[in-house]
Amino acid sequence: MAFFLGERRMAPADFWALTLPEIEAVLGRGGASEVTRRGDLARLMEQFPDGR
Repeated sequence: MAFFLGERRMAPADFWALTLPEIEAVLGRGGASEVTRRGDLARLMEQFPDGR
């Protein structure tokens, strides 16, 4: 909590709205299978473009 509110200067309401996977991702505790790679994101963006 101190990291998010202190170093990241996150508002308390924003901190409490985070999900556990989001917190773990920021803290680097998520497994490699949970990380979206740049290439994966590009393929998803092509497959599901915004604005349709």
